Amino acid sequence: MLDGLIVLVSDGPKRSAALADGLGLVGRCEVVSPDIRWDKLPGVSAVVTDLDLTRANAMTCLLALQRQAWGAGLPILCLSHRSSDRALRQARMLGASACLPVYAEPHVVVTALLNLINPAEGSLNASARQCAERAAAALEGLFGVAEASRFIDLQAVDGCVDPLLSALRDGGLARWLNTIRAHDNATYQHSLVVAGLAAQFASHIGFPEAQRQRLVRAALVHDIGKSRVPRRLLLKRGPLDSEEAAVMRTHTVLGFKLLSASATVDPAILDAVRHHHEMLDGSGYPDGLSGDAISDVVRFLTICDVYAALTERRSYKPAMSSAEALQVLHGMSGRVEPRFVHAFGKAVAQAG
Repeated sequence: MLDGLIVLVSDGPKRSAALADGLGLVGRCEVVSPDIRWDKLPGVSAVVTDLDLTRANAMTCLLALQRQAWGAGLPILCLSHRSSDRALRQARMLGASACLPVYAEPHVVVTALLNLINPAEGSLNASARQCAERAAAALEGLFGVAEASRFIDLQAVDGCVDPLLSALRDGGLARWLNTIRAHDNATYQHSLVVAGLAAQFASHIGFPEAQRQRLVRAALVHDIGKSRVPRRLLLKRGPLDSEEAAVMRTHTVLGFKLLSASATVDPAILDAVRHHHEMLDGSGYPDGLSGDAISDVVRFLTICDVYAALTERRSYKPAMSSAEALQVLHGMSGRVEPRFVHAFGKAVAQAG
């Protein structure tokens, strides 16, 4: 997550709601009106405007921002409501660092803002974004095949593992997570976040390359069974009721059955797909495994999965901070492996 506050200035909060959600995935975002008092907003790291800059209140707003001592050099991304040269000149005069059309998708705006905040890191951001898009496309294809009950071939997913590890090695975990959280395909965000966490975890522990690849591969496909879960449950904006949760829990067995039909799937991957919701005390599902019956690969993946779920924002819950999520994991002693939680916390802290 970005340090500091992202301010979204809008004269139409409903219009800007989707963008606010996207910005909120990479940092703390506050939506304000054009009559905002800038001196009441300390710690601003970037500003996005969704305003018609030819209007008096928009001009007054940005001129007031320029008068703040901390406003000099602040990244300001303006969504242009008009495509004329005059509108672009107006935006530049009012301090805009860059402009995008007002109809730009939220993930495009978020990515552009991240590049404004860290201009020297643009190539690394682009590399992470390309890897994320490739992995998301592979998962989308895999889910489509699974949904249509056809034979599962993991070759496309396998082709994403080494690029993902390279993206993490070159750009770091924070950049990967910011890239994924800015991605517009929410269906696969979770698996890509878990894969990034798994890669960081395995690297920190010092896993050999083959074991890193295995853990990342397992992370990418661990939720493949959700391709057989009713779409209305996957897209539901609120928490699931007890009956819906019971249906959702079937994704572990469904995924296992899907991949078991392929003789080429690593048994460790099958184990991870079926058992990533098992708990050491036997309280998990689907098989109620406990203790030594749960493999290390599953123990690692479960920690990454829980952390990812806690730090992801949902319509019915805010995202936890990293510290809050780690506190929850430490409180799950007896259910998840304490030694691994401790090592995972160090891996996340090392990544910044």
